[in-house]
Amino acid sequence: MTPNGSTPLFRAENLTKTYRSGTNDLVVLDRLNFSVAQGERLALVGESGAGKSTLLHLLGGLDRPTTGTIYYKSKDISGLGDSDLADFRNREIGFVWQIHYLLPEFTALENVMMPLLIRGRSHAEAASASLARLEEVGLAARVGHRAGELSGGEQQRVALARALVANPSVLLADEPTGNLDLRTGEMIFDLLTALHRSHQLTSIFVTHNLSFAQRCDRVLKLEGGTLAGSPPMHPESNPEYLK
Repeated sequence: MTPNGSTPLFRAENLTKTYRSGTNDLVVLDRLNFSVAQGERLALVGESGAGKSTLLHLLGGLDRPTTGTIYYKSKDISGLGDSDLADFRNREIGFVWQIHYLLPEFTALENVMMPLLIRGRSHAEAASASLARLEEVGLAARVGHRAGELSGGEQQRVALARALVANPSVLLADEPTGNLDLRTGEMIFDLLTALHRSHQLTSIFVTHNLSFAQRCDRVLKLEGGTLAGSPPMHPESNPEYLK
């Protein structure tokens, strides 16, 4: 079960990920068992190399576990074929990375439009939806600017708009404030919080910023390939911590 007793959106059972290193297997994640509730804001913390990004990639369908199972809405996504897994990613997941990965030759609006155009949406429909998302992140006046003409915080806001333009159910963010100064990072975190609520998202953040992590509903810490979780940050809303 999830911490509040609700039906889990994600459920991982004996989740293991290993990589071949010479003649040895490097165990990055070792038999993890946990759930994520719909609407939860979960922080993943741990030292560099602890497997946080690997876990995020597995949950988002960018990689597959070596053994174990990931369920999404009770469906085993770890067993999906490549086409079905790509469809799951495109339909359900929005990604934000530490590096924004904006296409430098395109404007902010064109970068946000890209996921919808890839899905076959019309140019007019993609432009309308993308403009709405850019307005939502406070960049209505910058839609015609290319990535290099934007500040670091503005670039990350464009990346957020792009992640949400197709209305995903889940936002996965890997160190979304890691390349930003403290003040800009605070602004991006506040924006992530507002978008989490307004879009009714389930959000999972990888972060080294413990202040940000402690403002989430729950913190899970990765150590040595296993989970050493922390109790809920808001016990009044999460009275039963997942064990």
